[in-house]
Amino acid sequence: MKHVGDRPYADPEAAARKPIELAASIPPVQDGRIHIEKINPPFLFQLKASGPEFGAGIKYAIEKGWLELHESGTYVRLRDKPDDPVIF
Repeated sequence: MKHVGDRPYADPEAAARKPIELAASIPPVQDGRIHIEKINPPFLFQLKASGPEFGAGIKYAIEKGWLELHESGTYVRLRDKPDDPVIF
């Protein structure tokens, strides 16, 4: 029987901060857009987080105004000023 410890990204705020950190380290393409597939694999495979934790983190970051998610779901954009209008 395996003992399972606390999951570091079970808290949505903690799960949101890591994709923001990952996105900040990736050079953006056109208009500051960052492909979501550049953030997802490191979060899931290197950090050993789960899909629901990634989804909750992205959702939390959008609600807080830290990220913009393109309507297609393929791009995100870091927001410098959370009060700026969404440009997509």
